[in-house]
Amino acid sequence: MDKYYFQQKAEEITVKMTTEEQAEQLKYDAPANEKAGLKAYNWWSEALHGVARAGSATMFPQAIGLAAMFDDKFLEEVAGVISTEARAMYNAYSSHEDRDIYKGLTLWSPNINIFRDPRWGRGQETYGEDPFLTGKLGSAFVRGLQGNGEFLKTAACAKHFAVHSGPENVRHEFDAVASPKDMEETYLPAFRELIEDAGVEGVMGAYNRVNGEPSCASKFLMGKLKEWNFDGYFVSDCWAIRDFHTSHKVTSTAPESAAMALKAGCDINCGNTYLHILEALEEGLIEPEDIKKACVHAMRTRARLGMFEESTEFDSIPYDVVGCKEHKKVALECSRRSMVLLKNNGILPLDKSKLKSIAVIGPNADSREALEGNYCGRADEYITFLEGIRNAFDGRIFYSEGSALFKDRVMNLAVADDRIAEAIIAAENADVVVLCVGLNATLEGEEGDTGNEFCSGDKPDLRLPESQRKLVKAVLGTGKPVIIVDASGSAMNLEVESDALLHVWYPGQFGGTALADILFGTVSPSGKLPVTFYEDASKLPEFTDYSMKNRTYRYAEGNVLYPFGYGLTYSKTKVSDLSYADGNATVTVENTGDFDIEEVVQFYIKDTSPDAVPNHSLSGFSRVSLKKGEKKTVSVKIEERSFTAVHEDGTRSIDGKEFTLYAGISQPDELSRKLTGTETVSVKINK
Repeated sequence: MDKYYFQQKAEEITVKMTTEEQAEQLKYDAPANEKAGLKAYNWWSEALHGVARAGSATMFPQAIGLAAMFDDKFLEEVAGVISTEARAMYNAYSSHEDRDIYKGLTLWSPNINIFRDPRWGRGQETYGEDPFLTGKLGSAFVRGLQGNGEFLKTAACAKHFAVHSGPENVRHEFDAVASPKDMEETYLPAFRELIEDAGVEGVMGAYNRVNGEPSCASKFLMGKLKEWNFDGYFVSDCWAIRDFHTSHKVTSTAPESAAMALKAGCDINCGNTYLHILEALEEGLIEPEDIKKACVHAMRTRARLGMFEESTEFDSIPYDVVGCKEHKKVALECSRRSMVLLKNNGILPLDKSKLKSIAVIGPNADSREALEGNYCGRADEYITFLEGIRNAFDGRIFYSEGSALFKDRVMNLAVADDRIAEAIIAAENADVVVLCVGLNATLEGEEGDTGNEFCSGDKPDLRLPESQRKLVKAVLGTGKPVIIVDASGSAMNLEVESDALLHVWYPGQFGGTALADILFGTVSPSGKLPVTFYEDASKLPEFTDYSMKNRTYRYAEGNVLYPFGYGLTYSKTKVSDLSYADGNATVTVENTGDFDIEEVVQFYIKDTSPDAVPNHSLSGFSRVSLKKGEKKTVSVKIEERSFTAVHEDGTRSIDGKEFTLYAGISQPDELSRKLTGTETVSVKINK
């Protein structure tokens, strides 16, 4: 379709309605309008790692786990599966006139905020701490959701625009102060890429203010959207416009808040403040044209989705694709690729022939919640860690919950630490222990969506809850070989030494199968950390400080436990013969070990000009499969933008004359070299 077709269609539908009726369409739960040919439509749907909150659907690893795959091509395939299921569900629900919340085609994903502080509970929803990685993965997700057909398959939404990453407990009144340099260098690039390169249809504002302006009515942020030629729809975060007068105090009344948001360019209100739009009109705070403009934007998105056509290419997608065997295979493959092996003294992979018994211990061992993360769907099939190990191992399994997730006892009438003895007994009777610890979405997540046991969904520090710390100490005290499996959505420091450590995020419905595949060597671990794992959160800047100084791998000044980009396999990889020509970097990668693997080749640029980031920046990556002894050539395009430095005023330019391009299976830092036992290679580039 010609792009003007959708604009014209939107205008034709909008003028059929009165101003009052147009205003009704700007709330997320838009009513039917027979005169304009509109069915009722609820804009609020979620698809962070599978269709969420709408019933049964395939459930993939949490977004941070998908990021750990470092695989934009596969992520686009994953998003294509999600959009197929969303269409199938929409078709089925609509045939029964079920147009409820979470059952539409405007999917409010992905979350491309920068995970700048490991305490942020919602960081699990993101693609990590790096703007380059976030931009590439976010764009791939958008392309997969939206498709490349005549109409949008579904409409993706980049959120939360912008400068939003905690703390959760003050987000409704918080002012995130960020310098022009940090805005351009870190907080805005991914949004720009999703708009300019992927054509994302929606953008959602955030709750907080940004440099004094509420995000959903920021002249600066809305100016950026105009600069990037955004022509989709803008939606507020849910009830964020209400915060204008109740928390931020930038307005005094609900009509004033509605007017402020509408005039700034917020088309759809997730919340109910736009119920006051007509009052704002009566008070002279807005004009009818302001309402009409927003309504046209809303109708244009619905037109692009084919909602006003007799039929579209997606109408025939049947319901039986939801949770089908093929989609489940994709989910399992994601789980395998996302898990990160942080430590291995040689115990992994386990040799089944040498084991008679395994103790599977911990509050996350048999927990579905440990597989899910937040913003999840409900799968029709789950394989917990315990179940995955049981399905793969014929010997004796001793199971103990070991401790509650965070409470001091499992049974209310028992004394404290009532499962510790059982855990010790299980360990003593087994040849090896798989200790499954971590968190779940009741401890880290969004304010109001979690149990809020600690800090409105944020973490107070990087440690396990005390109940689990006691459990880990007791099990390690048995002297048995211990493999720790940490299921959590963020950086952790377990503060103990074990024989092996796997960080598995919230790995999706088949997390247990994937874990068993890795433990027993069916596949090699291949995930890489999309965030820095720090030693101590107290050594980081204040949570409320949005300066990037001493945050993330690009600016870190020590305090690193496991670096961004790090993750072990069951083999050894050699990288050699790096060259750069005509914007392309080429390198040879060889599997010198005796295990078939997938590896992620990473490219970093070091710029020594005064305004460059202090360390180095990711500028390319490529996941490659390597059989034992196999050698391949890997080429990636290095964008010219990767050579730019950002000045204090937020402008970009290429200032350096000589750059160093590194290639390897990790960052080019000393800790990564020590942990991987592998050197990076480098080449000088003159500009």
